Amino acid sequence: MLSLDYTPSDMLYRAYQTYSDASEPLRAMARAGVGLGKLFNNIDDLGFYKNLLALLELIARSRLTHERPSYGIERIAIDGAEVGVREEILLSLPFCDLVHFAKGDATAPQPKMLIVAPLSGHFATLLRETVRTLLNDHEVYITDWKNARDVPLGEGGFGFEDYVDYVVKCLEKIGPGAHVLAVCQPCVQALAAVAVMAEERNPAEPRSMTLMAGPIDTRVNPSKVNALASSKPIEWFEKNLISRVPFRLPGAGRRVYPGFVQLYAFMSMNMERHVKAHRDLYQHLANGRIEEAKAIATFYDEYFAVLDLPAEFYIETVKVVFQDALLAKGELTYRGNKVDPRAIRRTALLTIEGERDDICSIGQTAAAHLLCNGLRPHLKRHHFQAGVGHYGTFSGKRWNGEIYPVIRNLVLSMN
Repeated sequence: MLSLDYTPSDMLYRAYQTYSDASEPLRAMARAGVGLGKLFNNIDDLGFYKNLLALLELIARSRLTHERPSYGIERIAIDGAEVGVREEILLSLPFCDLVHFAKGDATAPQPKMLIVAPLSGHFATLLRETVRTLLNDHEVYITDWKNARDVPLGEGGFGFEDYVDYVVKCLEKIGPGAHVLAVCQPCVQALAAVAVMAEERNPAEPRSMTLMAGPIDTRVNPSKVNALASSKPIEWFEKNLISRVPFRLPGAGRRVYPGFVQLYAFMSMNMERHVKAHRDLYQHLANGRIEEAKAIATFYDEYFAVLDLPAEFYIETVKVVFQDALLAKGELTYRGNKVDPRAIRRTALLTIEGERDDICSIGQTAAAHLLCNGLRPHLKRHHFQAGVGHYGTFSGKRWNGEIYPVIRNLVLSMN
């Protein structure tokens, strides 16, 4: 049963929410000023006027949101013809929706692909470009994680094993013959789920499994993220980083790892870059370079949409994946039984790593090949992408032109 005993760390969330609420009137006035200023956007001679509007825009944007942004994928081009796309919830679970991007009826049947999105402080919409590209040749589904602060306390907890359960349930709902692609943090849970399904001879065992920039073995070339996770005992993380959701929210009383804490941790790794980006945004707005400003603003609209993680899942993930590397050591258990990746014999494996990835270092994802030694050589592939960082493995020019074709070819070979 979940306890409602409050601790000093709960003040962290209360302080954040109080500040966010108190500063909203200032942002509202700034938004009103920007809206009014657009009525006079033909005034080109008043430099101070444009500078003021740029400043108001930055003030209006100085906030985090806790609502899922839109995927914004309404149409895609297939073989030169535009096809409509609509989102439909195929399966609704307490902490996740299985979203299907259904295409027009005129399209021919395509391989089914489940994207296992990270549960790491941002919404699954961070993968919209991944989804958009995959839609060209696949029937696409995604694990659309719900914000834990919006999940009522009565739904119970959600831990590492529950995540594995959800992957299995999603694949079973999609049905036999699907493929699975995991991005970043859930590569461990996806591999565990496929291993469990293989051992149980589950009919929905996927035909291929693509693991992209994921921490299969964090002992290999430890990154700053790995060093941070190992720098303190697990009790420190629970005492200092876990807070309870304030009472006025739907998930009141639930213990969570707040998304705003995770965002600050990510930003602190490259703070100079984020400061420069906002300085550039101001200059672009002041100088009328609308397209350049829009590109930066769009990125941060997504980046500043944060999602709270269930406390159980966060603490168990830090311990199981980043501190103890249980899967890599052959010590991971699921519902009391040891997870054995050697049981995977029919699901082809593709691992993908980026040369400049500062979150998941080179070699950490490729370690899956040593674990899945029940697979014959022709069912195991690795792709090393030069010139990309973490996000470049699943979005951008090289994702579209160099990484995605490797995934497409694997799927076609196994379909």
